[in-house]
Amino acid sequence: MSVQIICDSASDLSEATLSEYGVDRVSLKVLLKGKEHEDGQDLSPKEVYDAMREGEAPKTSQVTAQDFRELFTEKIAADQPFLYIAFSSALSGTYQSAKVVEQELKEEYPKAKFAVIDTKAASLGYGLIVLRAAEESRKNATLRDLISFVSYHSKHMEHLFTVDDLSYLQRGGRVTKAEAFVGSLLKIKPLLHVDDGNLVPLEKIRGQKKVFKRMIELMEERGKDLKRQRIAISHGDSEERAKQLASMIEERFSPADIHIDMVGAAIGAHAGPGTIALFFINEEYR
Repeated sequence: MSVQIICDSASDLSEATLSEYGVDRVSLKVLLKGKEHEDGQDLSPKEVYDAMREGEAPKTSQVTAQDFRELFTEKIAADQPFLYIAFSSALSGTYQSAKVVEQELKEEYPKAKFAVIDTKAASLGYGLIVLRAAEESRKNATLRDLISFVSYHSKHMEHLFTVDDLSYLQRGGRVTKAEAFVGSLLKIKPLLHVDDGNLVPLEKIRGQKKVFKRMIELMEERGKDLKRQRIAISHGDSEERAKQLASMIEERFSPADIHIDMVGAAIGAHAGPGTIALFFINEEYR
């Protein structure tokens, strides 16, 4: 029996993509207008972005230990080996919740074949890792092989992203209130990346055209084997800009595939509408 791949909603993979690749998903929670929602199930990213444009400030919470226990126990009862590939532990407590349940269930069911692994990745950077693992699982890769495969892609996954409005990052403590105010006045676009699972400011760039140009330059500097890669672009309800960046990348690098999807509600609640993020591997593509 092949290993079932499980991810969470911070992978920003659509229902159609999850179904196509046979991946199961658990959902982070999003609190909007006093009501708790399941990210990707009863609340669309578009609804969150529209609410944020109207001044709402949604909050998020991790997948609960109970959610993991129910899903993991179901797989164990069916004698189904599985691998839960998790959202960065530096950005959410979801991974830790899953690890606690993993330890408990392995004591209860010592013969169960499953594992929990931290990607230190987010959005479609995380999603790309999930898709490659699903492809390898279909080739009947063992659980041990999949863990090694996921670890490699997690170690070498690059994240480059920018936001349209600094005030959303300010709410989350990524920039100060003063920086957000001055940046908005000067139309400064922050360029950020992920370092060991954490969001880290990289550069401050003036103007949208310049930030896309810089993203391409950094992709050329950091990326390897780009022609063989499936890369990804996620966006906060800004599909035309995502397609614009994709066109620039296609012209420069001609990658094997460019996957575009919307930043989901859980991550979008912190990054805000207008976010554009780019993901690729900085080492040999496997």
